Amino acid sequence: MCGLTKPESGEVRWRGEQIQSLAEDYSRNITYIGHRNAVKEELSSLENLRISSGLAGVELSHQEALAALARVGLSGREKLATRLLSEGQRRRTAIAQLVTRDTALWLLDEIIASLDHVAVVLIEGMIGEHLNKGGTAIVATHQELHVSAGSFQRLELAS
Repeated sequence: MCGLTKPESGEVRWRGEQIQSLAEDYSRNITYIGHRNAVKEELSSLENLRISSGLAGVELSHQEALAALARVGLSGREKLATRLLSEGQRRRTAIAQLVTRDTALWLLDEIIASLDHVAVVLIEGMIGEHLNKGGTAIVATHQELHVSAGSFQRLELAS
C-alpha cells in the first residue's frame, strides 16, 4: 500500500488510479510509519524530524519541529541522540511526523508498539482527529486500538 513493492497480484489504487502510475503524486498524499521507527540513532529527535520532513518535501522550521515533538511528549528530550531515548520515546519521534504532515492517508504499522498508556491514548486521539477531518488511516496492529471517530471500519484477521 505504501508503494515500496509491487503487489504479487492485483493492484493498489488511490482515488481510482494505480499508485505506480501516480508515483510522487501518491507519495505526497501518504504518511507511512512502519513497524520500525526509521530514525537515525546518532541524530536527535529534532534532527530526525526535520530531515524526514525535508525528504517528504515539507518545510519545517525549528519552532514547528519543537512544537510537534512537544505534542508527542518529547519536550526536554528533543536534542538528545535518539540512541539515549527509550524505545517508546523513539516511537514518539517517528509519530511526530503525523503532527507535521498534512496527508490524506496514514499507513501505520504497529503504531502503538512500545508505547505507554499515555502515548497510546495520544495516538488514538490523533487517529480519531485525522478521521474526523476526512482523512484515512490504515492501521495494522496486534493490540486493541480504541478510536473515537464518526466513521471507521475495523477488519480483524484470524489465523
